[in-house]
Amino acid sequence: MKTRAKRILLLIVGWSFILLGIAGLFLPILQGMLFLLVGLMILSSEYVWAHHLLERLREKFPSISHKADQAAEKAAAWMRRLSGQQP
Repeated sequence: MKTRAKRILLLIVGWSFILLGIAGLFLPILQGMLFLLVGLMILSSEYVWAHHLLERLREKFPSISHKADQAAEKAAAWMRRLSGQQP
């Protein structure tokens, strides 16, 4: 049951970031591309189309890809500390 709840929460958070990203493309306050990228990173673990789109973006923009990998490592370490797991 925990895995299903985790998956649902993951999908809700991922789609929320995608929606914020779309809104951010039209609103000057939000960083639309940033939210879209974060949403794609989250959804890429669940959807093949998001994974393929993210891979194409990584090929096209390698410098952003490197920074995104570093951010993902930091986020994973932060989540491990929050959950109490050992590194």
